[in-house]
Amino acid sequence: MKNKKFWNWVKNDVTDTPTTRTLYLNGVISSEGWFDDDVTPKMFKDELESGSGDIEVWLDSPGGDVYAATQIYNMLKSYNGKVTVKIDSLAASAASVIAMAGDEVLMSPLSLLMLHNPITIAAGNTDDMQKAIDMLDEVKESIINAYELKSGLSRAKISHMMDCETWLSAKKAVELGFADSIMFSDNDTDTDDSYEFSQREVSNRLMNQLIKKNTPTAGVKISDLQTRLNLLK
Repeated sequence: MKNKKFWNWVKNDVTDTPTTRTLYLNGVISSEGWFDDDVTPKMFKDELESGSGDIEVWLDSPGGDVYAATQIYNMLKSYNGKVTVKIDSLAASAASVIAMAGDEVLMSPLSLLMLHNPITIAAGNTDDMQKAIDMLDEVKESIINAYELKSGLSRAKISHMMDCETWLSAKKAVELGFADSIMFSDNDTDTDDSYEFSQREVSNRLMNQLIKKNTPTAGVKISDLQTRLNLLK
């Protein structure tokens, strides 16, 4: 088998719910390719459908292959049973798409959800580059579909969040509808200490502050500051 499994199924040994199963999705989603190994999607589907009853999906991933995430999302949405997604630490990029498949999405109070625009690598002439741009635009629209269905936010709002690479705390994710509740809590809806972190916005604010404080005696050029900030992106 070419592809390393990034998932693991565990059957819970609980007498009152013997059919409940737990799926762990850890690490990069299909780090060695999904469609390069035709066995992998079929194996995941076969294991998903090998049992019945409700499923708990523990998710901790920085993301990965958006097409793999799309198939996993569709498989979970089509599953004949309740799917509860529990974000353990991080659901970023493509992993956040998988999270949207949950009938119920729970987040650890310490976890994060991250949305950003799809990324690819392209080579060729200007026509090839334009095709890559057009493809990324359509992929983005498809990803927005999943976020929109779960959160109920406008497509324009979601698109802006993706443009800015937005990180959401558990409370902010619940506030915006990407998650339903926070684990280990009493479901308090107070979101005073929730936060939405935009890397681009923070970088721009930092840049402006550094520019304001820059003096001839500081020995720092604006171009140097820009270079350093670019390293954060």
